[in-house]
Amino acid sequence: MSDYLVKSVAGNSMFRAYAIDATGVVAEAQRRHDTWSAASAALGRSLVGTLLLASSVLKGDEKMTVKINGNGPVGGIVIDGNANGTVKGYLQHPHVHLPLNDQHKIDVKGAVGTEGFLAVTKDQGVGDPFTGQVALVSGELGEDFTYYLAQSEQIPSAVGLSVFVNDDNTIDVAGGFLVQVLPNATDEAIDSLEAKLKDLPLVSHLLREGKTPEDILNLLFDDDVKVLDRLPVKFECDCSKERFGDSLAALPKHDLQEMIDEDHGATAVCHFCGNEYHFSETDLRDILAHSHGKA
Repeated sequence: MSDYLVKSVAGNSMFRAYAIDATGVVAEAQRRHDTWSAASAALGRSLVGTLLLASSVLKGDEKMTVKINGNGPVGGIVIDGNANGTVKGYLQHPHVHLPLNDQHKIDVKGAVGTEGFLAVTKDQGVGDPFTGQVALVSGELGEDFTYYLAQSEQIPSAVGLSVFVNDDNTIDVAGGFLVQVLPNATDEAIDSLEAKLKDLPLVSHLLREGKTPEDILNLLFDDDVKVLDRLPVKFECDCSKERFGDSLAALPKHDLQEMIDEDHGATAVCHFCGNEYHFSETDLRDILAHSHGKA
């Protein structure tokens, strides 16, 4: 298993703890969207955060959409994830490279911005989807996911997200952790965890040293970790020509006729993965014949 997420209970069963190596997930997103360093780090952290969040709060076939919109140059970020370990996502402006920040790290805060929101929409398959939204508190994203969990899910948590981008914009490693405090946690155990979190190296540093998600959890909890599940994770888009055809069929008929008469075809591009779907004039005539859009 290359990319995978570990679910566990740890620290004398006083914490629920997750750790993930999502290097391949983020590398695939970078390749598909041709993101530059600052955009790669922002998109990568958002993908990792969504995988961790989805695995901790969703069940079965439930899905979620995470939207992050700050005032930074990458613009809006949209990520879809589910409880089964698949994720897809994009950002508005992929070609963003910024000078390193004061810690000589990629300036994710500068890329995302600090004025805006993080919103999570959960679709449980029944009833209307529910959206919880919080203001961005740092733009670094780990703290923003932490704040969302505390405010919207009422779960005291700690989230760490980390992406190492190579000089040629490819992804070296990407991963993270999420720790949730359970009701039986003692103040002493929480204090001990907070001290460990302060001393923990960046997840990207640990992954580059060859550490696994299990190793990261063991560092945090002195090997007092009971692994419950290992879940493969991947970047996967469910787009298809058929689905885009259904969307075209919902357009006003005069718009479809215009595509036929003036463009003699159409091309649809998926925001999430960059796949292109070409519709010939014949395809469009068939869609028009079965259209349910307005005249």
